[in-house]
Amino acid sequence: VYSGMAPGLVAGQYARHELEIDAVPLARRAGVRVVMSPCTGVEAAARRLLVDGREPLPFDLASFDVGSSVAALDLPGVREHAVPTRPINRLAAAVDGRLDALTNTEPRIVVVGSGAGGIELAFCVDARLRRQGLEPRTTIVEAGDRILPGYHPSLARRIAAAARARGIETMFGAKVEAVDADSVQLEGGGRLDADLTFWVTGAAALPIFRDSDLPLDDGGFVRTRSTLQVEGHDHVFAVGDCATLADHPGRARAGVYAVRMGPYLIDNLERRLGGRPLRRYTPQGDFLSLLNLGDGTAVGAKWGRTFEGRWVMRLKDRIDRRFMERFQALGPDGAPRPWLADMTAEEGGEADGAGPMGHAGGTQAAAMFCGGCAAKVGPDHLGRALARVGLDEKTGQSADVILDLATPDDAVAYRTPAGDQVVASLDAFPAFTDDPWLVGRVAAVNACSDLHATGIAPRIAQALVTLPQTADGEAAEELLFQVLAGARAALDAEDVLLLGGHTNTGPELVVGFHVEGVARNGRGLLLKGAVQPGDELVLTKPLGCGVLLAADRMGLCPGRSIRAALSSMQTSNRGALEAAQRAETRAATDVSGFGLAGHLGEMALASGTDIEIDVDALPALPSALELLERGERSTSHHQNTRLPLPVRRQAPPGPQLELAFDPQTAGGLVLAVAPDRSESLIDDLRSQGLDEARVIGRARPAPSERPQLILR
Repeated sequence: VYSGMAPGLVAGQYARHELEIDAVPLARRAGVRVVMSPCTGVEAAARRLLVDGREPLPFDLASFDVGSSVAALDLPGVREHAVPTRPINRLAAAVDGRLDALTNTEPRIVVVGSGAGGIELAFCVDARLRRQGLEPRTTIVEAGDRILPGYHPSLARRIAAAARARGIETMFGAKVEAVDADSVQLEGGGRLDADLTFWVTGAAALPIFRDSDLPLDDGGFVRTRSTLQVEGHDHVFAVGDCATLADHPGRARAGVYAVRMGPYLIDNLERRLGGRPLRRYTPQGDFLSLLNLGDGTAVGAKWGRTFEGRWVMRLKDRIDRRFMERFQALGPDGAPRPWLADMTAEEGGEADGAGPMGHAGGTQAAAMFCGGCAAKVGPDHLGRALARVGLDEKTGQSADVILDLATPDDAVAYRTPAGDQVVASLDAFPAFTDDPWLVGRVAAVNACSDLHATGIAPRIAQALVTLPQTADGEAAEELLFQVLAGARAALDAEDVLLLGGHTNTGPELVVGFHVEGVARNGRGLLLKGAVQPGDELVLTKPLGCGVLLAADRMGLCPGRSIRAALSSMQTSNRGALEAAQRAETRAATDVSGFGLAGHLGEMALASGTDIEIDVDALPALPSALELLERGERSTSHHQNTRLPLPVRRQAPPGPQLELAFDPQTAGGLVLAVAPDRSESLIDDLRSQGLDEARVIGRARPAPSERPQLILR
C-alpha cells in the first residue's frame, strides 16, 4: 500500500485499490520468483534468509527494502486500543470500520505524533468526520516542542495556522504513558479523553534484523554505505526506512528518499554481479513536501517556501496517480491495464482460434503449458489407451485385487494374506510454479488425497523427482532439498513416513509420490461405485485453481487470488476424510486434473447412477470466475469437456458452467452422503476451516443403461 496516498484513503478521497501495488503480477511478468511467506531473519555470513514455516533460502545477493514499524507500540494498551499507521495495509483495512463505528456526535480524536504522517492523518480524519455531519474534537500530541520536526520551520508555521483555523488542538511536551479504550494517559498524570486514538510516533526498526549478524545503529536500523551496501557485508544491500546511511545518519525517513534510491539500487546490483564499480548515492538536500489536509486542499513546501490551496492538492494527486500507474499491472476488476495488454500483444501476438487476449483463451503464447494436475492426459485419450493395452484382463483375474483398472478408482487396492487391505496410489506432475518448496508440498498433499478419497490415511510415501537438466552441482542439490523439505512439511503433519524414492533429470522439474496405507479388520473403502440414488454430493473446497495458476504464470492473476489458491492447494483432505467417516459417507472422489465434471462422470459410470450438478452452487476461488469470463483457460480445460459419458448441459453458458471443467491441483473431495446427514457433515467441515463446503449436486436413478452427467 502506497503510504503517500494513505491519508487520502482516510479522508475518503481514494478507494483502497487505488493505493495498492500488487507485486505478484509485476514479478511474474519480469520472470521473478515470488515466495508467498514472510522473511523472518537473515544470516548474512551464511548467505541465508530465514522464512516463516519453511526452510531457509540461500542467496548470492540480498536487498532489503522492508520499511519500518511504528515506535513505542509496546506501551501499555497501544496494540489493543490504538490504530497504528504501520503496517499501512492494516491501517487501510481497519480505518473505515473504526471511523464508521463512532457514535458520538462530537467524537474525540487523538493523534499521537506530529510528523508528516501524523499531521496529514489528523487533518484528514477531521475533514472526513465533518463531512459526515459530526463535530470532531481532534488533538495532536507531540513529545517535542514543535510540529513537523525535521521539516523547515516555515512549513510548521503554516500547518500550525491551518490547525488553529480548523480547530485542531496541538499539545507539546506531552509524553504518552498508556492508552485504554476511551483515553490516552500522559506522563505526570494527565489524561485525554479519546474515542479513537491513532499512533503515528515515527519509525521503529522491524524485528527481522534484531537477531541478525548485520551492523545496526542505536535504533536497530541497518547501517549502510553510500553504495547502499551494508557495512561489512558487500553482498547485502538495504534501502529506504529500514536502513541508515552511515554518512547521513540524521536523514529523515521519508518515502522520497526510498524512491530516489531505487535506480541506484538496481544499477548497483547489476554492477555487483558484473564485477564493476558501484555508484554512490547522496540524498538530495531538499525535496518537495506536499501534505494533504483532507478537505480538497494541501500544503506544499520547497526550499523554505510554502504554498497552499486546491491547486496544491491537484498537483499532489497528479504526482501520486502517475507514480502508481507505473506499477499497477491490473485494474480494480483484475483486467490488465492497457499498457500491459499492449506489451502482451507485442510479445505474443494473436493466435488462430485464440481467445480475446492471444491464446486458446488468454494472454500470451499458445505454447505456454500448465503444470500441476492440469498436465494430465485427457480422460478420453487415457481411457482408450488403457483399453487397448488390456491391463484389466490380467489384474481382474486375481481374487486378492480389490481396485484395479477393471474397477478404476482414485487408488489401487489389494488384500494381504492376513486380510488387511493395502491401498496405494502414484501421482506426479510438472512444477506449476517456480518455488520448489511449494511444488514439493502441494505434490505431497495431492498424492495423499487419492488415498483420502478411498477412506484411508496414508502411512508411507516414496518420492519420484525429475530435476531439470539445467540444474547441476550445488544448484541441483538445493533444488532437490527444497522439494523434499516442502514434501516433508506436508507428510510430517499427517504422520506419513517418507521412506525413499528415485531421482533423475529431464527437461523440467517433475515431482510425484507413491503413497500407501492399510485398512485393517476388513474396514470398507470409500468407492466411487458406492453412490446410491438420492445421495447428496458435498464439495469440500472451492474450484478454480487451474485458471488461476494459468493466469498467474502470465502475470494476469491478482496476488491475493493466487495466494488463496495456493492456500487451498496446501490444505490436506485428511480433516475432510475424518468428517466423512463421522457422517458415514457412502462414496467419495477427489477433484483433480479432470475437473469436477470429469471426476463426477467417473462416479456416475462406476455407480450406474445419473449425477446432477447444480452449476450455480459451485464455489469459486477469488478471481476465478472473472478470469473465466474473460476467456482465460488452463491448457487442459478443453480436453476436460470431452467426457466418456453423455452430458446434458441444461445450465446456460458462462463462467459458472466452465468452472466444472477447470482442472484442479490438490483439490477437495466430493462426498456422497445420505440427505439427512449432509447438513451435519457441512457443519463439521466448516468447523475445520473448510468454509466453502456445500451441497453441489445429487445422484439420481439412471433411466437408461448408460448413466449421464447433468449440468443444471
